[in-house]
Amino acid sequence: MRVDYLGLEAFVAIAEYGSFQRAADALHLSQAALSHRLRKIEEDIGSPLLIRSSREVSLTAIGQGLLPEARTLLTSLQDVYQSVRTGAHRQARQLTFACLPSIANVLLPQVLTAMASRLPDSTFELLDIPVNQISEAVRSGAAAFGVTIVAAELPDLRLWPLVEEDYHLFVRDDHPLAQRAYVTVNDIVGLRLARIRSQSKNRQLLDATFGALGEKINWQFEVQNGVMALQLVRAGMAVTILPESAIAMAPPKLVSRPFKGVQLRRKLGIITRRGVPLPVLANDLMTQVEAEMLERFRGHVNLSADRLRRPRD
Repeated sequence: MRVDYLGLEAFVAIAEYGSFQRAADALHLSQAALSHRLRKIEEDIGSPLLIRSSREVSLTAIGQGLLPEARTLLTSLQDVYQSVRTGAHRQARQLTFACLPSIANVLLPQVLTAMASRLPDSTFELLDIPVNQISEAVRSGAAAFGVTIVAAELPDLRLWPLVEEDYHLFVRDDHPLAQRAYVTVNDIVGLRLARIRSQSKNRQLLDATFGALGEKINWQFEVQNGVMALQLVRAGMAVTILPESAIAMAPPKLVSRPFKGVQLRRKLGIITRRGVPLPVLANDLMTQVEAEMLERFRGHVNLSADRLRRPRD
């Protein structure tokens, strides 16, 4: 059975104001429209609810029984509506996004500080997670977008490349190689190195670049993340190869040196769900992240202007 909420609203308003005119004014209706709503609910119930005389409006016995129940129903409906409305507004001011930890340390303090100053009522949740988890976070909707390493495009995800970033050798500032402007692959043969676990994009890139020469390198330590590799460097136990931006999370007295004679580079970009429009807040933040990436890695914006434009579905 369909509940005539507009009819109930009209009935309650007339009963409370004791006047068709005052009730119509309160609901921003004409008297004719108000009378029409009342008539419809009376026909639906099958009984008059009000007795209208020249000087007053009174309730029938059916109307007297319906009034408290109708008030409760309308109040409950208003409470539910307000709760949902408040939740929708709150959700519009909340944003969860994902980013590679090394990039997050370099880019996001500035970007989020500016966003928080401009939008003090908004909240931001950063998922600084490994690259293999970023795609899943975006795909599941847990993150509105992700800043990640660009790989093969997937049917349900949309990605576009923005910049490229070099890998450097990280050493202590008292290491002999710290005095060099650059290093070569031969310079690291015989040194103790720490590398990231085999499933990581970092490890895959190094294996592909070094090829057979990799067998001559002493990978003494294998760790789960770059932070631990940098701690081993700080302790003097090893040197490591990480993206240039990892210097932002390096302990004091560590320096990085670029490679010469070999190209060690990763492509960075942004990933979103295909066909899913971004909320205003997410689009705003993503625009700021893009701008910061292009500025931070302006030496490696090797992509054409057409490819830098966001693709459309």
